[in-house]
Amino acid sequence: MQHEPVCGNSAEPARLANAPRCQARTKRGASCRSKAVRGKRVCRMHGGTNKGAPRGECNGAYRHGGETKEAVALRAAARRLLRALADEATA
Repeated sequence: MQHEPVCGNSAEPARLANAPRCQARTKRGASCRSKAVRGKRVCRMHGGTNKGAPRGECNGAYRHGGETKEAVALRAAARRLLRALADEATA
């Protein structure tokens, strides 16, 4: 059984000591010193393992769907079309 080299006076293995740190800030403004979750900017205590609220009707705060990505994109497309028609009419 091989042991990993330790870093300095710490009993922590070198690969853990060199791991990226959490980017979250404490109430005093200092940075959190925990290790960030792999592929994330923050540690497990600051939401690194959380995927966020569920989408759509699974979310308890869901009301009508008027602000979904699809609805916003549809309104943007309609605005573009109306502007193009207005430009043609004035030209």
